[in-house]
Amino acid sequence: MKKIGIIGAGISGLFVANLFKENPNYQVTIFEKKHSIELEEGYGIQLSTNSIKLLNKIGFNEIEKRKKFNPEKIDFYDIKNQKKISDLNISEYNSEDCKYTTMKRSILVEFLKNRLDDQAIKYEHSIEKIEKKNDQINLTFNNNQNFICDHLIISDGIFSKGKSLISNNQIQPTYNNCIAIRGKIPSVNLSNLNEMNISLFVGPDFHYVIYPIDNSAGEFNFIGVLKHQLTANELKNYSLFEEKAFIEGIKNKSQNKISSSILSNINNIKCFPVFVSKDFHKSVENIHLVGDAFFAFPPSFAQGASQSIEGASELFESIIRSKTDYYINRVSRVKMINNRSKLNQFAFHASNPIIVFFRNMGLKILTKNKKFLENYLGKIYNN
Repeated sequence: MKKIGIIGAGISGLFVANLFKENPNYQVTIFEKKHSIELEEGYGIQLSTNSIKLLNKIGFNEIEKRKKFNPEKIDFYDIKNQKKISDLNISEYNSEDCKYTTMKRSILVEFLKNRLDDQAIKYEHSIEKIEKKNDQINLTFNNNQNFICDHLIISDGIFSKGKSLISNNQIQPTYNNCIAIRGKIPSVNLSNLNEMNISLFVGPDFHYVIYPIDNSAGEFNFIGVLKHQLTANELKNYSLFEEKAFIEGIKNKSQNKISSSILSNINNIKCFPVFVSKDFHKSVENIHLVGDAFFAFPPSFAQGASQSIEGASELFESIIRSKTDYYINRVSRVKMINNRSKLNQFAFHASNPIIVFFRNMGLKILTKNKKFLENYLGKIYNN
């Protein structure tokens, strides 16, 4: 029986552990540096059909329907005049049991966690050293415990310590000159929006998205991305983003970009700087990166979670079939999605009136052009 060591109990790490759980030829152990898996109540996640198809293989379709939502369209609005530009029918990519889904992130994480044996996750294990000896990998943790495995999967997020150890700190994420604003808003405060759809507002140096996350409670997720410069010292002071004064400053900067009825009713607001990857790290044969540790996108294509799941599935198949094409295939896929993410952010944040005019005209035309949509979205959603 081969041993699989996984660093990080995020979505990608938990999902790939669930896949190996079904295979008797492998024993999986997840190492998580925190004392538990955080289940932040309320904040949302979007899962396109490419990831739902994979999740259904481990029973995701058995989650109660009231705990997830299937939006039909994405409605595009202009921030300046609050008028609808166009809409995109994402339900066209759905099948009977595989539909675009929005839900609380905590529900998905809890589902993945509960399918694993309790002893499969070792908490308060922070990786300190990774040593490759012949065909095996020796892991050393902060508590001086060691673990020897045949395959190591590093899935500890964008600020991956595991990745830093194997790359000698050569590949680090960079600040995307944006602040993400996250919160919840009750449906009673959403006037003139179609609550069955995802609402996407685009404007100068800012865009925000509102979508349902619960079929029964009337809760909606709010996520905004605001262009915002930070100094090197501010970036080092991560506690800054939790300070009330900083959050109020970001809210004030957003006053002319978000309608007052929405801004004043967003609950549990949190702010965090957006970091993205600029390059890839190719590790040795039996050490693998997945999720944000592999590559992190700008948050403008809603593919972060779906690609974590998709990449984990690709890695699982590569390992059990003794293939060596995971890295090449994943890089090709990630480059395509990253380019779309950057293009989306540029278009969403356009401020030049001429560019805005052509963007809005383009949205009206392209959201109804089946050939364009099949190339731009179909290649992703129908993978």
